[in-house]
Amino acid sequence: MAKDIQPIFILPEGTQRTTGKNAQRNNIMAAKLVAETVRTTLGPKGMDKMIVDSMGSITITNDGVTILEEMQVEHPAAKMIVEVAKTQEAEVGDGTTTAVVIAGELLRRAEELLDQNVHPTVIAKGYRMAEEKAQDVLNAIAEDITEKDDSLLRKIAGTALTGKGAESAKEKLSEMAVKAVKRVMDIENGKFHFDKENIKLEKRTGDSVEASELIEGIVVEKEAVHPGMPKSIKNPKIALIDCAIEIKDTEIDAKIEITEPSQMQAFLNQEEKILTDMVDKIAASGANVVFCQKGIDDTAQHFLAKKNIYAARRVKKSDLEALSRATGARIITSIRDLNSKDLGNAGIVEERKIGGDEMTFVTGCKNPKAVTILVRGGTEHVVDEAKRALTDAIGDVAAALKNGKVVAGAGAPEIEVARELRKYADSLSGREQLAVRAFADALEVIPRTLAENAGMDPIDILVELKAAHDKKQKWAGIDVFKGKVVDSWAAGVIEPLKIKTQALSSASEVAQMILRIDDVIAGANRGQPQMPPGMGGHGMEY
Repeated sequence: MAKDIQPIFILPEGTQRTTGKNAQRNNIMAAKLVAETVRTTLGPKGMDKMIVDSMGSITITNDGVTILEEMQVEHPAAKMIVEVAKTQEAEVGDGTTTAVVIAGELLRRAEELLDQNVHPTVIAKGYRMAEEKAQDVLNAIAEDITEKDDSLLRKIAGTALTGKGAESAKEKLSEMAVKAVKRVMDIENGKFHFDKENIKLEKRTGDSVEASELIEGIVVEKEAVHPGMPKSIKNPKIALIDCAIEIKDTEIDAKIEITEPSQMQAFLNQEEKILTDMVDKIAASGANVVFCQKGIDDTAQHFLAKKNIYAARRVKKSDLEALSRATGARIITSIRDLNSKDLGNAGIVEERKIGGDEMTFVTGCKNPKAVTILVRGGTEHVVDEAKRALTDAIGDVAAALKNGKVVAGAGAPEIEVARELRKYADSLSGREQLAVRAFADALEVIPRTLAENAGMDPIDILVELKAAHDKKQKWAGIDVFKGKVVDSWAAGVIEPLKIKTQALSSASEVAQMILRIDDVIAGANRGQPQMPPGMGGHGMEY
């Protein structure tokens, strides 16, 4: 008589598992949904998203990475797509929507091949080969750029700003982005170095975006600590101090015994003397402006004001470092060591009221290696979006200079790469050629989406684009405003090559990774076993 087979559980109760085709389909579906969410924001005619979080704060944006971060995506495969956007943002600062849309489309095309029983590893290998070839094609068609090509750099910044909320002030913001990058960049041994931390974006409501300004120096969100201090100092000598201008408390609990009132007075006098000595030391160095990272005692404030020294306290470390780069001042950690060589210079230091808040402007620096862009806008949401647009523009200009290569936009490079990939696919003999062809088809999602978002017929436009590229017009792209195919280079739609190469490599890698997953094992949440939405499975019973 056959014995009853006892079911064996190898994972905790409540663990859910999806395997094989189901796992792949769920993952691909999640990735496609993420791509679909941001797809409508692509291009100059893209729309914005309004995201309201659990606390009720509102974000209005068409910046891909901002949308995905604010959405708080839960599904594990969808999170991998969000990572693509984050990588793009960190590496280039723009092109996040492009990267996500391509990743989603690569998976959609892969799904069609899976339905034809093409093995996932074959598709992954084909995608890897296609991506390598695509990188070669992009590098071959790219044009050179140097820091002297101002008009080209302005077009790059303008392209990044087009379609964003700040587009009304496109000319002015483009000019500012290019100026800021050129001001803070360093060229050593022919190598371009740029740190985006050296461009500080300070936002304030209460005026139009057009009123935004580039300050050749630093704006600090602090005011003078004492009302008796001067509000403006010309040709200041600036001291940056990373220690407290106050009496330090002892590290251990100390008890001071005072037996008569005169001792109390002597104790207070001694405290005051220590503070006056500190202030005298600052004054003796020749400094008449002090930025202190720590606190400034009330008594010290009074003595500083008497000596006509402007002082701000609790200045952020990042601001202190920016001030150092802008003014040439050294950050000192002991007032005893302060001397005239440690001081920095500027044209003027003044306190100004902007949007209801007092701020300290350090301007007129001779050769500042750190600058501030004061971003203005009518409301909080407008300012936020203008700041995001400017971040994209600055990232693009820097990426173009770092890499020294640019391409035209408007869907032109994608069509050109797809065309070359199809030729490449014909030279392959294995099943990989199907994947390479799928990769080529997937790239066409960018021009197709640009056309759809502009209300044009995507089929007609794609046919026209391909015909133009077959006639060796490598920069034929879509003019979404006129609704026709134009030479996008001549139209001034220019992007850094890095946007395209980074988007392709990130999207391709994540698509390959998701394709190779055939088993999803999700541990139960304590107390309430559950799966991420759309990943229903069964307990681990065998």
